[in-house]
Amino acid sequence: METISATDLARNTSKILDRIVSRGEGVAVERNRAVIAQIVPPARAMTAAQALSGLEPGLSREQAAQWLQDSRVEFDPAVRDPWA
Repeated sequence: METISATDLARNTSKILDRIVSRGEGVAVERNRAVIAQIVPPARAMTAAQALSGLEPGLSREQAAQWLQDSRVEFDPAVRDPWA
């Protein structure tokens, strides 16, 4: 992790934040030779489509129906799909 001074951060905030985003690495902020803070990029999120994209081959209709049935086993019957 790169270490920068608090003064450098104050003078070049935009450039430093751009570097954090582009590199995906954080920086430690130092004042009077002591680290006082760390700025780190957020954890990367993955969409459901991205998570499922690596599954090969796809589910058959029967497997998909079974998966849907299995996924609802623990739900209270009063729970309904709000989009249905």
